[in-house]
Amino acid sequence: MPKYFFHVRRNDVFEEDLEGINLASPELAREEATAAAREIVAERIRMGNPVDGDVFEIMTEDGTLVATVPFRS
Repeated sequence: MPKYFFHVRRNDVFEEDLEGINLASPELAREEATAAAREIVAERIRMGNPVDGDVFEIMTEDGTLVATVPFRS
């Protein structure tokens, strides 16, 4: 099963996902990232923090960009 990494880009800051997650397909990786982004946005709203501007960059083990998932309010 392929491993996907959910890196976070916030403006000029890049946070690398060093662990990754094993998923069957790029589509499942996108669904997982979308669900995670929703949870993060909801938590930020509860805390009164800014929610827009971050993006998950989903990459394979070989560094291929499969999708981007923006965080949105």
